[in-house]
Amino acid sequence: MIDFRSDTVTRPCTSMKQAMFDAQVGDDVYGDDPTVNALERWTAANHGFESAIFCSSGTQANLLALMSHCERGDEYLCGQQAHNYKFEGGGAAVLGSIQPQPVENENDGTLCFKKLESYIKPLDPHFARTKLLSLENTINGKVLPLSYLEQAREFTTKHQLQLHLDGARVYNAKVALDVDITEISKHFDSMTICLSKGLGAPIGSLLLGSKELISKARRWRKVLGGGMRQAGILAAAAKVALTQNVEKLKQDHANALYLAHSLADIDGINVNTKHVQTNMAFFKLDKPEAINNIVQTLKEKNILISTGNPVRLVTHLDITKQDIDIFVKELKTLLEN
Repeated sequence: MIDFRSDTVTRPCTSMKQAMFDAQVGDDVYGDDPTVNALERWTAANHGFESAIFCSSGTQANLLALMSHCERGDEYLCGQQAHNYKFEGGGAAVLGSIQPQPVENENDGTLCFKKLESYIKPLDPHFARTKLLSLENTINGKVLPLSYLEQAREFTTKHQLQLHLDGARVYNAKVALDVDITEISKHFDSMTICLSKGLGAPIGSLLLGSKELISKARRWRKVLGGGMRQAGILAAAAKVALTQNVEKLKQDHANALYLAHSLADIDGINVNTKHVQTNMAFFKLDKPEAINNIVQTLKEKNILISTGNPVRLVTHLDITKQDIDIFVKELKTLLEN
């Protein structure tokens, strides 16, 4: 099966499976799992934070961050396209009584600081209390520039806000920018890292922050039913993901660019190759009504893509250049018939 739907479909490699098999485990709710404890200490230290907590998913990690930064009746600023606003079931509002204040993303994925400033609420009983700015990097495959992150830190300091990073694909940003991860993380009060996307772990995300923030997050994780027991099996996979798979993201990025250029040669397809910065390529059909039939026909040929306009294609550990050639050939044939 050739699967372009997301980088979440990656499967553990042999060395990762072996690490999981060999992992020392204990009851993480009691704080007794040595592999989880080691992962949390290592991750915090290597990203410039005091503490970290291992979570079951990026959605859970983001929700814990929002609920730890904000109280009932507070709000956070974010992008209209932000995952923790658009794609996480409204968890902040439903479970945290936290109001999201979305702002339209600019074409490069950033948020305009003038617009953000206009949405900060006065300190008045009529309004929710603005407490936090949440950014996402990468967002729709686009990388936020380091200069923008610096400006975001200055903005939040000026307005006495906390700054959170949804870093689901932050290592894609790190690789694209060719910098140490701390050049990104140093600007934030908290950040998440998803381990089960391009990094290839089977499950898990991390939330990083101050000791006080992570202590709150640990309580909320338990309240939300997210306490894990012998989670060292998963933490061992996470460590392999962070230490062995980061450099492999370069190939994913190269494959996405190759995919975009290959699609650009097909009549009936529009793709902007200049927008491909990491492991995502987007294309539009001249006849968008044909997409459902295309998706179904490709599925019958063991090729999976998502519907949409534009269509998002994601490269990852289990996608090769040969897979791309097979997909492009099949898609071209479909559009010619």
